[in-house]
Amino acid sequence: MEPAVHNLLENSARIRPDKVALVQGDLRITYRQANTRANRVAGWLIDEGVLPGERVVLLLKNGIEYLAGYYGILKAGAVAVPLNCDLRVDALRELLADLHAVAVICGSEGEQLLNGIDSDLFGIRLLLIKDASGSRTPRGARVFAWDEVVTDADLPDHGLATNASALAGIIYTSGSTGAPKGVMLSHRNIVSNTCSIIQYLGLNENDVQMVVLPFFYVMGKSLLNTHVAVGGTVVVNNAFAYSAPVIRQMAQEGVTGFSGVPSTYAYLLHRSPLAAFRDKLPALRYCTQAGGHMAREIKQRLMEVLPPHTRLYIMYGATEAAARLTYVEPEMLVEKIDSIGRAIPGVTVRVLDEKGEEVAEGEIGELVASGANIMLGYWRDEIATGRVLDANGYHTGDMGYRDGDGYLYVTGRKDHLLKVGGHRLDPQEIEDALMATGELLEVAVLGVDDHLLGKKLVAIAVSLQENPSDKVLLSRCLSRLPRHKIPSEIRFVAALPKYASGKIDRAACLEAPPLAGPCCSGRQGD
Repeated sequence: MEPAVHNLLENSARIRPDKVALVQGDLRITYRQANTRANRVAGWLIDEGVLPGERVVLLLKNGIEYLAGYYGILKAGAVAVPLNCDLRVDALRELLADLHAVAVICGSEGEQLLNGIDSDLFGIRLLLIKDASGSRTPRGARVFAWDEVVTDADLPDHGLATNASALAGIIYTSGSTGAPKGVMLSHRNIVSNTCSIIQYLGLNENDVQMVVLPFFYVMGKSLLNTHVAVGGTVVVNNAFAYSAPVIRQMAQEGVTGFSGVPSTYAYLLHRSPLAAFRDKLPALRYCTQAGGHMAREIKQRLMEVLPPHTRLYIMYGATEAAARLTYVEPEMLVEKIDSIGRAIPGVTVRVLDEKGEEVAEGEIGELVASGANIMLGYWRDEIATGRVLDANGYHTGDMGYRDGDGYLYVTGRKDHLLKVGGHRLDPQEIEDALMATGELLEVAVLGVDDHLLGKKLVAIAVSLQENPSDKVLLSRCLSRLPRHKIPSEIRFVAALPKYASGKIDRAACLEAPPLAGPCCSGRQGD
């Protein structure tokens, strides 16, 4: 019988019961303790009548409660739905209306978020709260205290038979290409991708992963599952905004792996003591990056600043793929620095034209993936599912090509192209050129309505300079881009707005407050 996701924890608890599974500050939890607490959550859900396939929401920060809650939900045969604790109340209402969840497991932050929500409207009948504040909770729900339900008293695995094709989790996309969609992942989807990642990263029980990405984000979930599966250790740090303590903890805990999205590494390079700690990270075996395109300049700088023994993996994936689709082997990164690599074990990625035919080497088409990791579909949205899933596999929406060595390259999103002055432009190309000037920490290029051009290009940028100049930046771009691709306007801001995953919230960028000082107008009216 194929393993279920919660079997990953059960197996490690059986083989390495006294091994540390999770570190959070001074707290250290062994695999035996983690599995016992997950069993307690599962027993509570079953005793309270939660049925297999019913949805249970997790509103928790990274930590032992999340680990126990996540695997406990799966042990009970229910569906784990992790949500962001920083959601707005109206956004939470929309998701709860979509889910019809029967229970919520939360901490004090989630409890505050639930204030004023009428559970009768959404079907919530159970609340399990860690560190309850005594705030008003949803009307109609029965409330339980975490510390009374979840103890370290030994409790055997429930052993519920779980079909590998059964729905394990629903992960909502960030909404960067439209309204958030609930990606349905089966046990098979998650376990197959977990095994592939373990294989190409060479993970084992000696690995110690520093996690700064939220577990409700698909990449964070992947970090948890892969390290639990091999009996490694997960070090949780929920304060990446203060990057110096994160780097120091990596040295103290002997961290072997670090993972981030492009903005994570931009901030590590320019606003953390990473370079100063280069000789203090002897255990750091590898770093991985996913979560979107990362500029060539950041990759090159990372290879210079990271310890010489640290291997850098550039990866590509999607929530719809249970996380991972391709990777570039570290030894090929210099030669294939602009590539997203080749498919991971058990996955096939082809470049197809609009008719579903594979295109020739070097020709542009859409990247389409297939494998056991590809989602079941979008929750309660057959139309959206039909747009991306067909007999060929999962249509990523990314355009790209394959080179003569079989390495894949993304040239842009087919739904992100901008039409400016009669030209079809890809924002990624322009962002890369702006980053190549060495003047910026990060940038987003957007199309803004213009009465002459229809659309004009506006760059929202975070400068590395104290007194940034749009004229200097634009002049440096002229050697890299034709004039029709030069932004009409550059707006300098203190930081780009982001989703909790660290991805840039492009829709919110135009609302970011500008830096105080002269207006940076670029070549408006040109």
